[in-house]
Amino acid sequence: MSEVTRTAARVEVLPDRNGTRVIVCAGEFDIDSEGLARAALDTAHRDGIATTVVDLAGVSFADSSMLNTLIMAHNRQHLVLAGPLHPQVLRLLEISGTDLFFNIAADVTGPDGTGPAVEPQ
Repeated sequence: MSEVTRTAARVEVLPDRNGTRVIVCAGEFDIDSEGLARAALDTAHRDGIATTVVDLAGVSFADSSMLNTLIMAHNRQHLVLAGPLHPQVLRLLEISGTDLFFNIAADVTGPDGTGPAVEPQ
């Protein structure tokens, strides 16, 4: 019998820059781990951050619980999802129709290569 190797979910909050907070997510996010992202998004909202960028480039799996967390955050704060997105994450957004709902940036860097992306792709 083969074992399934899971990549533990990790969340890192980068220092705010010009009213923007970047939350870097990596690993696999499901009902047992999406709370990490939810806590970081809730804190950004409570702190009154103008724009929150969620860097999903390192996320290899996300389920509907993570999608729900992102939708709830989007409904209360200016949220940008940054890629490049893993094919499974992109598929989740496409199947749910939320790829048209979210602001999705190609990556976390802004046009000048230094600041966080805030414009959709």
